[in-house]
Amino acid sequence: MSDLETTIRELADRQAIRDCLANYCRAVDRLDRELLLSVYHEDAIDDHGVFVGTREEFADWVIEFHGRAQHSTQHIVTNHVCELDGDVAHAETYWMFAAMNRDGPPLTLSGGRYIDRFERRDGRWAIALRKVVGDWSGTPGGALLSPEGRAALNSGANPARDRSDASYDRPLTFDESRRGYIYGI
Repeated sequence: MSDLETTIRELADRQAIRDCLANYCRAVDRLDRELLLSVYHEDAIDDHGVFVGTREEFADWVIEFHGRAQHSTQHIVTNHVCELDGDVAHAETYWMFAAMNRDGPPLTLSGGRYIDRFERRDGRWAIALRKVVGDWSGTPGGALLSPEGRAALNSGANPARDRSDASYDRPLTFDESRRGYIYGI
């Protein structure tokens, strides 16, 4: 296999693993048992700390829990490192979780890491073993920034929920008069 073919194979493997992680989040947030089962191999174990079991047991538990305890949830994956070794991959993926609760505090936030062993079987990457590490949790408090600080944070880019948002600027430009600006926090 050429260097280019090896690179392409590795990139495809990494993307398949990232897709699996995104499908996990979607499945749990949509309470989609079939999709959730698809991200695990049939003999997988999920150790969520508060729950340890098979993929079917986990799917039943997590769907019942989130359906009963929250109006809505968002599982968000962020930083991700992945060591590929043939048909096995070891990954650490940071997650954040937000839940609109039915009882108690209206909003709960937490974050941590998924420590996963992925395996490629019959050409399909899926979770073979998952351990969940919870690094922090809590309820939202006051904002660190004052209203003036929030305005300063957004002074270099237009935040909007339409096409006037800075993410649509093409080409992305920089106002040289802003160079060196520091807001006193």
